[in-house]
Amino acid sequence: MARTGKEYLEGIREDGRDLWLNGTRVDDVTTHPALRGAARSVADLFDLQHEYADECLVDDPDLGTINVSHVVPRSAEDLRRRRVGLERMARSHAGLLGRSPDYINVTLAGFAGRRDIFAMNGNEEGAANVVAYQRYVAERDLATTHAIIHPTVDRRLPITDQHGEYAVHKVGETKDAIVVRGARVLATLAPYADELVVYPGQPVPKDCPQHAVAFAIPMNTPGLTFLCRDAYSVDAPAFDRPFSRRFDEQDAVVFFDDVEVPKERVFVDSDPEIYMKVMSTGWTANIMQHTTIRAMVKLEFAYALATAMVEAVGDRNPGSSMLLGEIWSYAELTRAALEAAEAGAYEWGNGVWFCDERPFRALRPTLPQWFARVRELFEALGSHNLLTTPTRAELDNEVLRPFLDRYLHGADVDAVERARIYRAAWDFIGSALASRNFLYERYYLASPVRTYPLAHMAAQKERDWGEVIGDVLDRGLAAEGDR
Repeated sequence: MARTGKEYLEGIREDGRDLWLNGTRVDDVTTHPALRGAARSVADLFDLQHEYADECLVDDPDLGTINVSHVVPRSAEDLRRRRVGLERMARSHAGLLGRSPDYINVTLAGFAGRRDIFAMNGNEEGAANVVAYQRYVAERDLATTHAIIHPTVDRRLPITDQHGEYAVHKVGETKDAIVVRGARVLATLAPYADELVVYPGQPVPKDCPQHAVAFAIPMNTPGLTFLCRDAYSVDAPAFDRPFSRRFDEQDAVVFFDDVEVPKERVFVDSDPEIYMKVMSTGWTANIMQHTTIRAMVKLEFAYALATAMVEAVGDRNPGSSMLLGEIWSYAELTRAALEAAEAGAYEWGNGVWFCDERPFRALRPTLPQWFARVRELFEALGSHNLLTTPTRAELDNEVLRPFLDRYLHGADVDAVERARIYRAAWDFIGSALASRNFLYERYYLASPVRTYPLAHMAAQKERDWGEVIGDVLDRGLAAEGDR
Protein backbone atom coordinates (compact mmCIF):
# COMPACT_ATOMS: atom_id res chain seq x y z
CA MET A 1 0.00 0.00 0.00
CA ALA A 2 1.39 3.40 -1.00
CA ARG A 3 2.71 5.20 2.08
CA THR A 4 2.49 8.84 3.08
CA GLY A 5 5.50 10.96 4.00
CA LYS A 6 4.63 10.68 7.68
CA GLU A 7 4.49 6.89 7.47
CA TYR A 8 7.82 6.82 5.65
CA LEU A 9 9.55 8.98 8.27
CA GLU A 10 8.18 6.83 11.08
CA GLY A 11 9.69 3.81 9.35
CA ILE A 12 13.26 5.15 9.36
CA ARG A 13 13.16 7.01 12.68
CA GLU A 14 15.50 5.51 15.30
CA ASP A 15 15.44 2.10 13.62
CA GLY A 16 18.81 1.00 15.01
CA ARG A 17 20.87 1.21 11.82
CA ASP A 18 24.61 1.62 12.35
CA LEU A 19 25.16 4.82 10.39
CA TRP A 20 28.08 7.19 10.93
CA LEU A 21 28.63 10.80 9.89
CA ASN A 22 31.67 12.90 10.77
CA GLY A 23 32.88 10.35 13.32
CA THR A 24 29.59 10.22 15.20
CA ARG A 25 26.91 7.56 15.16
CA VAL A 26 23.58 8.95 13.99
CA ASP A 27 20.65 7.77 16.09
CA ASP A 28 17.84 9.49 14.19
CA VAL A 29 18.30 10.57 10.58
CA THR A 30 14.98 12.43 10.62
CA THR A 31 16.19 14.97 13.18
CA HIS A 32 19.94 15.14 12.54
CA PRO A 33 20.81 18.70 11.37
CA ALA A 34 22.80 17.48 8.36
CA LEU A 35 20.29 14.82 7.30
CA ARG A 36 16.79 16.01 8.13
CA GLY A 37 16.45 18.23 5.05
CA ALA A 38 16.80 15.38 2.58
CA ALA A 39 14.73 13.09 4.81
CA ARG A 40 11.91 15.60 4.49
CA SER A 41 12.41 15.79 0.71
CA VAL A 42 12.16 12.02 0.33
CA ALA A 43 9.05 12.11 2.51
CA ASP A 44 7.63 14.73 0.15
CA LEU A 45 7.89 12.18 -2.67
CA PHE A 46 5.70 9.78 -0.73
CA ASP A 47 3.14 12.54 -0.22
CA LEU A 48 3.41 13.59 -3.85
CA GLN A 49 2.28 10.19 -5.09
CA HIS A 50 -1.03 10.74 -3.30
CA GLU A 51 -1.33 14.33 -4.50
CA TYR A 52 -0.96 13.12 -8.09
CA ALA A 53 -2.49 9.69 -7.58
CA ASP A 54 -3.88 9.54 -11.13
CA GLU A 55 -0.31 9.75 -12.46
CA CYS A 56 1.74 8.03 -9.76
CA LEU A 57 -0.42 5.23 -8.35
CA VAL A 58 -2.03 2.10 -9.75
CA ASP A 59 -4.25 -0.57 -8.23
CA ASP A 60 -2.82 -4.07 -8.02
CA PRO A 61 -5.34 -6.86 -7.33
CA ASP A 62 -2.96 -8.57 -4.90
CA LEU A 63 -0.89 -5.74 -3.44
CA GLY A 64 -3.38 -2.89 -3.26
CA THR A 65 -2.53 0.65 -4.35
CA ILE A 66 1.14 0.86 -5.33
CA ASN A 67 3.47 3.36 -6.95
CA VAL A 68 3.68 2.96 -10.72
CA SER A 69 7.44 2.43 -10.44
CA HIS A 70 6.73 -0.97 -8.84
CA VAL A 71 4.80 -2.26 -11.86
CA VAL A 72 6.48 -5.04 -13.84
CA PRO A 73 5.97 -3.75 -17.41
CA ARG A 74 4.05 -6.21 -19.57
CA SER A 75 3.24 -3.89 -22.47
CA ALA A 76 4.21 -0.65 -24.17
CA GLU A 77 1.29 0.95 -22.34
CA ASP A 78 2.80 -0.06 -19.00
CA LEU A 79 6.02 1.73 -19.99
CA ARG A 80 4.07 4.81 -21.08
CA ARG A 81 2.16 4.81 -17.81
CA ARG A 82 5.38 4.42 -15.85
CA ARG A 83 6.97 7.28 -17.76
CA VAL A 84 4.18 9.66 -16.69
CA GLY A 85 4.62 8.81 -13.02
CA LEU A 86 8.41 8.92 -13.10
CA GLU A 87 8.38 12.30 -14.80
CA ARG A 88 5.98 13.73 -12.24
CA MET A 89 8.24 12.59 -9.41
CA ALA A 90 11.41 13.90 -11.10
CA ARG A 91 9.94 17.35 -11.71
CA SER A 92 9.33 17.78 -7.99
CA HIS A 93 13.10 17.75 -7.37
CA ALA A 94 14.31 19.03 -10.77
CA GLY A 95 16.14 15.76 -11.34
CA LEU A 96 18.51 16.47 -8.45
CA LEU A 97 17.72 13.27 -6.55
CA GLY A 98 19.48 10.69 -8.64
CA ARG A 99 18.59 7.88 -6.26
CA SER A 100 15.01 8.72 -5.39
CA PRO A 101 13.23 5.53 -4.26
CA ASP A 102 11.62 4.99 -7.66
CA TYR A 103 15.06 4.23 -9.13
CA ILE A 104 15.52 0.91 -7.32
CA ASN A 105 11.79 0.23 -7.65
CA VAL A 106 12.25 0.20 -11.43
CA THR A 107 15.35 -1.98 -11.11
CA LEU A 108 13.57 -4.55 -8.95
CA ALA A 109 10.56 -4.60 -11.28
CA GLY A 110 12.94 -5.43 -14.13
CA PHE A 111 14.62 -8.17 -12.12
CA ALA A 112 11.27 -9.72 -11.21
CA GLY A 113 10.13 -9.53 -14.82
CA ARG A 114 13.22 -11.42 -15.97
CA ARG A 115 13.10 -14.05 -13.24
CA ASP A 116 14.10 -16.53 -15.96
CA ILE A 117 17.62 -15.10 -15.89
CA PHE A 118 17.90 -15.64 -12.14
CA ALA A 119 16.53 -19.18 -12.60
CA MET A 120 19.47 -20.26 -14.77
CA ASN A 121 21.62 -23.18 -13.65
CA GLY A 122 18.88 -24.51 -11.40
CA ASN A 123 18.64 -21.32 -9.30
CA GLU A 124 14.85 -21.56 -9.02
CA GLU A 125 14.94 -20.64 -5.35
CA GLY A 126 16.89 -17.46 -6.06
CA ALA A 127 14.49 -16.52 -8.86
CA ALA A 128 11.50 -17.05 -6.58
CA ASN A 129 13.20 -14.92 -3.94
CA VAL A 130 13.63 -12.05 -6.41
CA VAL A 131 9.94 -12.09 -7.30
CA ALA A 132 8.86 -12.37 -3.67
CA TYR A 133 11.16 -9.55 -2.58
CA GLN A 134 9.99 -7.22 -5.35
CA ARG A 135 6.40 -7.78 -4.27
CA TYR A 136 7.39 -7.31 -0.62
CA VAL A 137 8.90 -3.90 -1.42
CA ALA A 138 5.95 -2.87 -3.60
CA GLU A 139 3.31 -3.88 -1.06
CA ARG A 140 5.03 -2.02 1.79
CA ASP A 141 6.20 0.84 -0.45
CA LEU A 142 9.71 0.64 0.96
CA ALA A 143 12.58 2.94 0.05
CA THR A 144 15.64 0.93 -0.96
CA THR A 145 19.23 1.78 -1.76
CA HIS A 146 21.90 -0.29 -3.45
CA ALA A 147 25.65 -0.78 -3.28
CA ILE A 148 27.08 -2.26 -6.47
CA ILE A 149 30.69 -1.05 -6.74
CA HIS A 150 33.69 -2.81 -5.24
CA PRO A 151 36.07 -0.62 -3.21
CA THR A 152 39.18 0.57 -5.06
CA VAL A 153 42.26 -0.51 -3.12
CA ASP A 154 45.20 -1.01 -5.48
CA ARG A 155 44.76 -0.77 -9.25
CA ARG A 156 48.20 -2.33 -9.78
CA LEU A 157 46.82 -5.69 -8.73
CA PRO A 158 45.08 -8.10 -11.12
CA ILE A 159 41.31 -8.01 -10.87
CA THR A 160 41.16 -11.28 -8.95
CA ASP A 161 43.38 -9.80 -6.23
CA GLN A 162 41.47 -6.52 -6.24
CA HIS A 163 38.35 -8.43 -5.28
CA GLY A 164 40.14 -10.52 -2.67
CA GLU A 165 39.08 -9.90 0.88
CA TYR A 166 37.94 -6.32 0.24
CA ALA A 167 34.89 -6.78 -1.98
CA VAL A 168 31.72 -8.32 -0.56
CA HIS A 169 31.99 -12.09 -0.69
CA LYS A 170 30.49 -15.17 0.86
CA VAL A 171 32.57 -16.58 3.71
CA GLY A 172 30.24 -19.15 5.16
CA GLU A 173 26.78 -20.55 5.50
CA THR A 174 24.38 -21.61 8.24
CA LYS A 175 21.20 -23.61 7.99
CA ASP A 176 19.14 -20.51 7.31
CA ALA A 177 21.58 -17.91 5.97
CA ILE A 178 24.71 -17.17 4.00
CA VAL A 179 27.44 -15.14 5.70
CA VAL A 180 29.05 -12.25 3.79
CA ARG A 181 32.05 -10.05 4.52
CA GLY A 182 33.71 -7.09 2.78
CA ALA A 183 32.71 -3.65 1.55
CA ARG A 184 30.71 -1.98 -1.21
CA VAL A 185 30.41 1.61 -2.43
CA LEU A 186 28.54 3.88 -2.83
CA ALA A 187 25.16 3.46 -1.18
CA THR A 188 23.46 6.66 -2.24
CA LEU A 189 20.35 7.42 -0.15
CA ALA A 190 21.70 5.18 2.64
CA PRO A 191 20.46 7.33 5.56
CA TYR A 192 16.97 7.45 4.07
CA ALA A 193 16.41 3.88 2.88
CA ASP A 194 14.50 1.09 4.58
CA GLU A 195 16.53 -1.68 2.94
CA LEU A 196 19.80 -2.33 1.11
CA VAL A 197 19.96 -4.29 -2.14
CA VAL A 198 23.26 -5.78 -3.29
CA TYR A 199 23.30 -6.82 -6.93
CA PRO A 200 25.77 -7.01 -9.84
CA GLY A 201 27.50 -3.83 -10.91
CA GLN A 202 31.00 -4.82 -11.95
CA PRO A 203 32.30 -8.01 -13.61
CA VAL A 204 33.27 -10.90 -11.37
CA PRO A 205 35.91 -13.36 -12.64
CA LYS A 206 34.71 -16.93 -13.07
CA ASP A 207 37.36 -18.10 -10.62
CA CYS A 208 35.91 -15.84 -7.90
CA PRO A 209 32.46 -17.41 -7.37
CA GLN A 210 32.38 -16.30 -3.75
CA HIS A 211 32.02 -12.71 -4.95
CA ALA A 212 29.03 -13.50 -7.17
CA VAL A 213 26.29 -12.85 -4.64
CA ALA A 214 23.11 -10.78 -4.77
CA PHE A 215 20.69 -10.23 -1.91
CA ALA A 216 18.63 -7.73 0.08
CA ILE A 217 18.62 -6.94 3.80
CA PRO A 218 17.16 -4.31 6.17
CA MET A 219 19.36 -1.33 6.94
CA ASN A 220 19.51 -2.28 10.62
CA THR A 221 20.83 -5.81 10.00
CA PRO A 222 23.49 -6.77 12.60
CA GLY A 223 27.04 -6.45 11.25
CA LEU A 224 26.06 -3.83 8.67
CA THR A 225 27.79 -0.44 9.03
CA PHE A 226 27.39 2.69 6.89
CA LEU A 227 30.02 5.43 6.72
CA CYS A 228 28.63 8.62 5.16
CA ARG A 229 30.72 11.10 3.23
CA ASP A 230 30.92 14.71 4.40
CA ALA A 231 27.49 16.30 4.48
CA TYR A 232 26.92 18.98 1.85
CA SER A 233 23.54 19.97 3.20
CA VAL A 234 23.20 23.48 4.57
CA ASP A 235 20.76 24.48 7.28
CA ALA A 236 20.06 27.84 5.66
CA PRO A 237 16.93 29.61 4.42
CA ALA A 238 15.48 28.13 1.24
CA PHE A 239 16.06 31.49 -0.43
CA ASP A 240 19.81 31.22 0.15
CA ARG A 241 20.38 27.53 -0.62
CA PRO A 242 17.29 26.08 -2.29
CA PHE A 243 18.97 22.79 -3.28
CA SER A 244 21.66 22.23 -0.63
CA ARG A 245 19.00 22.63 2.03
CA ARG A 246 16.80 19.87 0.61
CA PHE A 247 18.55 17.50 -1.79
CA ASP A 248 21.76 16.11 -0.31
CA GLU A 249 20.81 12.46 -0.78
CA GLN A 250 24.14 11.34 0.77
CA ASP A 251 26.52 8.55 -0.25
CA ALA A 252 27.95 5.90 2.04
CA VAL A 253 30.53 3.15 2.13
CA VAL A 254 29.00 -0.09 3.37
CA PHE A 255 30.92 -2.52 5.58
CA PHE A 256 29.72 -6.11 5.98
CA ASP A 257 31.17 -7.68 9.11
CA ASP A 258 30.10 -11.32 8.77
CA VAL A 259 26.54 -10.34 8.01
CA GLU A 260 24.00 -13.16 7.97
CA VAL A 261 21.66 -12.91 4.99
CA PRO A 262 18.53 -15.08 5.31
CA LYS A 263 18.37 -17.56 2.44
CA GLU A 264 14.93 -16.36 1.41
CA ARG A 265 16.56 -12.99 0.66
CA VAL A 266 19.40 -14.39 -1.46
CA PHE A 267 19.01 -13.97 -5.23
CA VAL A 268 22.38 -15.22 -6.49
CA ASP A 269 24.66 -17.48 -4.47
CA SER A 270 28.17 -18.00 -5.85
CA ASP A 271 27.19 -18.22 -9.53
CA PRO A 272 29.27 -15.89 -11.76
CA GLU A 273 27.30 -16.82 -14.89
CA ILE A 274 23.98 -15.65 -13.48
CA TYR A 275 25.67 -12.70 -11.81
CA MET A 276 27.01 -11.45 -15.16
CA LYS A 277 23.88 -12.28 -17.14
CA VAL A 278 21.59 -10.26 -14.89
CA MET A 279 23.11 -6.93 -15.92
CA SER A 280 23.63 -7.76 -19.59
CA THR A 281 20.07 -8.83 -20.35
CA GLY A 282 17.67 -5.91 -20.20
CA TRP A 283 18.99 -3.99 -17.22
CA THR A 284 20.12 -1.01 -19.33
CA ALA A 285 16.92 -0.92 -21.39
CA ASN A 286 14.87 -0.95 -18.19
CA ILE A 287 16.66 1.43 -15.85
CA MET A 288 17.68 3.90 -18.55
CA GLN A 289 14.05 4.89 -18.95
CA HIS A 290 14.17 6.22 -15.38
CA THR A 291 17.63 7.70 -15.87
CA THR A 292 16.72 9.44 -19.12
CA ILE A 293 13.52 10.91 -17.71
CA ARG A 294 15.46 12.36 -14.78
CA ALA A 295 18.20 13.69 -17.07
CA MET A 296 15.65 15.30 -19.38
CA VAL A 297 13.93 16.99 -16.45
CA LYS A 298 17.25 18.22 -15.03
CA LEU A 299 18.43 19.58 -18.38
CA GLU A 300 15.12 21.34 -18.96
CA PHE A 301 15.41 22.88 -15.52
CA ALA A 302 18.98 23.93 -16.30
CA TYR A 303 17.82 25.63 -19.50
CA ALA A 304 15.00 27.46 -17.69
CA LEU A 305 17.29 28.59 -14.86
CA ALA A 306 20.05 29.72 -17.22
CA THR A 307 17.50 31.66 -19.27
CA ALA A 308 16.15 33.35 -16.14
CA MET A 309 19.70 34.24 -15.14
CA VAL A 310 20.41 35.91 -18.48
CA GLU A 311 17.07 37.72 -18.60
CA ALA A 312 17.52 39.03 -15.06
CA VAL A 313 20.37 41.25 -16.25
CA GLY A 314 18.95 42.02 -19.69
CA ASP A 315 21.65 40.08 -21.54
CA ARG A 316 20.69 40.00 -25.24
CA ASN A 317 24.13 39.15 -26.52
CA PRO A 318 23.93 36.70 -29.46
CA GLY A 319 26.72 34.72 -27.83
CA SER A 320 24.57 34.19 -24.75
CA SER A 321 21.67 33.05 -26.89
CA MET A 322 23.99 30.55 -28.52
CA LEU A 323 24.97 29.10 -25.14
CA LEU A 324 21.34 28.90 -24.05
CA GLY A 325 20.49 27.15 -27.28
CA GLU A 326 23.20 24.61 -26.56
CA ILE A 327 21.64 23.73 -23.20
CA TRP A 328 18.21 23.46 -24.81
CA SER A 329 19.63 21.16 -27.47
CA TYR A 330 20.91 18.75 -24.83
CA ALA A 331 17.49 18.66 -23.18
CA GLU A 332 15.67 18.12 -26.47
CA LEU A 333 18.07 15.43 -27.67
CA THR A 334 17.55 13.61 -24.38
CA ARG A 335 13.79 13.82 -24.86
CA ALA A 336 14.14 12.52 -28.42
CA ALA A 337 16.21 9.55 -27.26
CA LEU A 338 13.62 8.74 -24.60
CA GLU A 339 10.73 8.88 -27.03
CA ALA A 340 12.59 6.82 -29.62
CA ALA A 341 13.43 4.17 -27.03
CA GLU A 342 9.84 4.02 -25.80
CA ALA A 343 8.46 3.89 -29.35
CA GLY A 344 10.69 0.91 -30.08
CA ALA A 345 9.81 -1.01 -26.91
CA TYR A 346 9.30 -4.74 -27.24
CA GLU A 347 9.04 -7.94 -25.22
CA TRP A 348 12.49 -8.93 -23.95
CA GLY A 349 11.52 -12.37 -22.71
CA ASN A 350 9.34 -13.93 -20.03
CA GLY A 351 6.55 -11.54 -21.03
CA VAL A 352 8.32 -8.40 -19.78
CA TRP A 353 8.60 -5.25 -21.90
CA PHE A 354 11.55 -2.85 -21.91
CA CYS A 355 12.47 0.07 -24.12
CA ASP A 356 14.61 -0.22 -27.23
CA GLU A 357 18.14 -0.13 -25.85
CA ARG A 358 19.84 1.45 -28.87
CA PRO A 359 19.01 5.13 -28.16
CA PHE A 360 20.06 4.58 -24.56
CA ARG A 361 23.38 3.08 -25.63
CA ALA A 362 24.14 6.32 -27.45
CA LEU A 363 22.92 8.50 -24.60
CA ARG A 364 24.62 6.65 -21.75
CA PRO A 365 28.21 7.75 -22.52
CA THR A 366 27.12 11.14 -23.85
CA LEU A 367 25.04 12.46 -20.95
CA PRO A 368 28.02 12.82 -18.58
CA GLN A 369 29.75 15.06 -21.10
CA TRP A 370 26.64 17.15 -21.58
CA PHE A 371 26.23 17.75 -17.86
CA ALA A 372 29.87 18.79 -17.55
CA ARG A 373 29.36 21.18 -20.44
CA VAL A 374 26.22 22.64 -18.84
CA ARG A 375 28.28 23.61 -15.82
CA GLU A 376 30.74 25.44 -18.07
CA LEU A 377 27.89 27.21 -19.83
CA PHE A 378 26.43 28.42 -16.53
CA GLU A 379 29.81 29.81 -15.53
CA ALA A 380 30.14 31.61 -18.86
CA LEU A 381 26.61 33.02 -18.70
CA GLY A 382 26.71 33.96 -15.02
CA SER A 383 30.29 35.17 -14.77
CA HIS A 384 30.93 37.48 -11.80
CA ASN A 385 27.21 37.90 -11.23
CA LEU A 386 27.17 34.46 -9.63
CA LEU A 387 29.27 35.96 -6.82
CA THR A 388 27.23 39.13 -6.24
CA THR A 389 24.29 37.50 -4.53
CA PRO A 390 23.14 38.92 -1.18
CA THR A 391 21.56 36.55 1.32
CA ARG A 392 18.02 36.73 2.65
CA ALA A 393 19.37 38.21 5.89
CA GLU A 394 21.24 40.92 4.01
CA LEU A 395 18.18 41.77 1.94
CA ASP A 396 16.20 42.13 5.18
CA ASN A 397 18.85 44.36 6.76
CA GLU A 398 17.71 47.99 7.04
CA VAL A 399 21.24 49.34 6.61
CA LEU A 400 22.17 47.25 3.57
CA ARG A 401 18.86 47.15 1.72
CA PRO A 402 19.09 50.66 0.19
CA PHE A 403 22.46 49.79 -1.35
CA LEU A 404 21.15 46.50 -2.68
CA ASP A 405 18.05 48.09 -4.16
CA ARG A 406 20.13 50.73 -5.89
CA TYR A 407 23.13 48.76 -7.12
CA LEU A 408 22.10 45.10 -7.31
CA HIS A 409 18.70 45.12 -8.96
CA GLY A 410 18.34 43.69 -12.44
CA ALA A 411 16.61 44.40 -15.72
CA ASP A 412 12.95 44.79 -14.76
CA VAL A 413 13.52 42.75 -11.59
CA ASP A 414 14.26 44.01 -8.10
CA ALA A 415 17.25 43.07 -5.98
CA VAL A 416 15.34 40.26 -4.27
CA GLU A 417 14.35 38.50 -7.49
CA ARG A 418 17.81 38.90 -9.01
CA ALA A 419 19.43 37.44 -5.89
CA ARG A 420 16.91 34.58 -5.82
CA ILE A 421 17.75 33.57 -9.38
CA TYR A 422 21.51 33.86 -9.09
CA ARG A 423 21.68 32.16 -5.71
CA ALA A 424 19.72 29.25 -7.18
CA ALA A 425 22.11 29.14 -10.13
CA TRP A 426 25.15 29.05 -7.83
CA ASP A 427 23.63 26.31 -5.69
CA PHE A 428 22.94 24.41 -8.92
CA ILE A 429 26.49 24.56 -10.32
CA GLY A 430 28.93 26.00 -7.76
CA SER A 431 28.15 24.81 -4.24
CA ALA A 432 29.63 21.76 -2.54
CA LEU A 433 26.47 19.80 -3.29
CA ALA A 434 26.61 20.91 -6.91
CA SER A 435 30.18 19.62 -7.22
CA ARG A 436 29.09 16.27 -5.83
CA ASN A 437 26.15 16.17 -8.23
CA PHE A 438 28.32 16.82 -11.27
CA LEU A 439 30.72 14.09 -10.16
CA TYR A 440 27.73 11.80 -9.76
CA GLU A 441 26.49 12.60 -13.27
CA ARG A 442 29.94 11.95 -14.69
CA TYR A 443 30.32 8.42 -13.33
CA TYR A 444 27.08 6.88 -12.11
CA LEU A 445 26.35 5.44 -15.57
CA ALA A 446 29.95 4.17 -15.71
CA SER A 447 32.83 5.97 -17.37
CA PRO A 448 32.55 6.83 -21.09
CA VAL A 449 35.85 4.97 -21.42
CA ARG A 450 33.75 1.88 -20.74
CA THR A 451 30.37 2.80 -22.20
CA TYR A 452 31.49 4.08 -25.61
CA PRO A 453 33.28 0.78 -26.39
CA LEU A 454 30.19 -1.10 -25.20
CA ALA A 455 28.07 0.94 -27.60
CA HIS A 456 30.51 0.20 -30.41
CA MET A 457 30.52 -3.54 -29.72
CA ALA A 458 26.72 -3.64 -29.64
CA ALA A 459 26.54 -1.74 -32.92
CA GLN A 460 28.88 -4.22 -34.57
CA LYS A 461 26.50 -7.06 -33.71
CA GLU A 462 23.45 -5.36 -35.19
CA ARG A 463 24.41 -5.10 -38.84
CA ASP A 464 27.16 -5.54 -41.40
CA TRP A 465 28.67 -2.07 -41.50
CA GLY A 466 30.86 -3.11 -44.42
CA GLU A 467 27.72 -3.15 -46.54
CA VAL A 468 27.05 0.48 -45.64
CA ILE A 469 30.24 1.67 -47.30
CA GLY A 470 30.34 -1.14 -49.84
CA ASP A 471 27.01 -0.21 -51.43
CA VAL A 472 28.12 3.37 -51.98
CA LEU A 473 31.62 2.56 -53.21
CA ASP A 474 30.43 -0.26 -55.47
CA ARG A 475 27.80 2.01 -57.00
CA GLY A 476 30.51 4.56 -57.71
CA LEU A 477 32.67 1.97 -59.44
CA ALA A 478 29.71 0.76 -61.48
CA ALA A 479 28.87 4.29 -62.54
CA GLU A 480 32.47 4.85 -63.62
CA GLY A 481 32.33 1.72 -65.76
CA ASP A 482 29.25 2.99 -67.59
CA ARG A 483 31.03 6.05 -68.92
